Amino acid sequence: MAYPLSATPFPTGSAQPTPAYSGTFIPEIWSGKLIEKFYAATVLAAISNTDYQGEIKNQGDKVQIRTKPTITIRDYEVGQSLLAERPAAPNVTLSIDKGKYFNCILDDVMETQSDINLMSLWSDDAGEQMKIVIDTQVLKGILHQMVAQNRGVAAGAITAGVNLGASGTPVTVVARNATAGQVEILDLILRLGLVLDEQNIPETGRWVVMPTWAATMLKGSELRDAALTGDGVSVLRNGRLGMIDRFTIYSSNLLPAGVAGTLAAGEYVMYAGHAHGLTFASQMTKMETIRSESAFGELLRGLQVFGYSVLDGKALAEAIVIKG
Repeated sequence: MAYPLSATPFPTGSAQPTPAYSGTFIPEIWSGKLIEKFYAATVLAAISNTDYQGEIKNQGDKVQIRTKPTITIRDYEVGQSLLAERPAAPNVTLSIDKGKYFNCILDDVMETQSDINLMSLWSDDAGEQMKIVIDTQVLKGILHQMVAQNRGVAAGAITAGVNLGASGTPVTVVARNATAGQVEILDLILRLGLVLDEQNIPETGRWVVMPTWAATMLKGSELRDAALTGDGVSVLRNGRLGMIDRFTIYSSNLLPAGVAGTLAAGEYVMYAGHAHGLTFASQMTKMETIRSESAFGELLRGLQVFGYSVLDGKALAEAIVIKG
């Protein structure tokens, strides 16, 4: 049975809703398929060593890392007395002094009415957001933490003549056909390799992390020629940067940049190094679901503690660059 509709369903002077009321009920339908969410790429696990991660229990823990001593080599002559040394090297303390947490509430009403597992959904997203926040903090924290010979406009432990740029005097990077005052992106990678070579850093296990715009320049550089990379097709075809001059190439949007990254406006940082140079340890020490005391619902909360330390500043290098 259809009920008659009033000729004037809205009081005089009241606003008519949008869309205009037609007298027909329109149900609201919730899709069971969620919109895909994309996350910033994280690189910390790939560029650091995590040898001490299993030793973490709680925030405030300290891990004592033993280092190798340097043995002195002396000249020998027949009949001389030998000098004895007691090799010693200081320990490096890795302090697990940082923590990040999340705390979400799922009201009982929401849980009853929802047709998807919200707790599982939120937990997955919290894990991804946690990685992004920690990556951003550590990549900013290691800025300028390498030895002086591995950064600046006069880098190089032997030559002291490698320009890697500094805040205020960055290296202007272009894809190719550099003019006066510019450097091709491939040339900059070779400079980073030279700086590590002069510190006798192992060739295997090296990496470079660059901003995504620099990675795009790299694809438009001379590497477009497949014969130069040794691949069957150029990087423009397969999109894979792979290894260049013994470096595994990574790109990230989480590198320090501009004023927010404690650099000058328009400046970016590129890191290069070996996993020996940076140690990182992280542990999700608390992950629990409990009843809320202030509302009718479940609390999902987690605590992740972490710490990082530059073990060997000689095994890391940085370049301060600006987009040409």
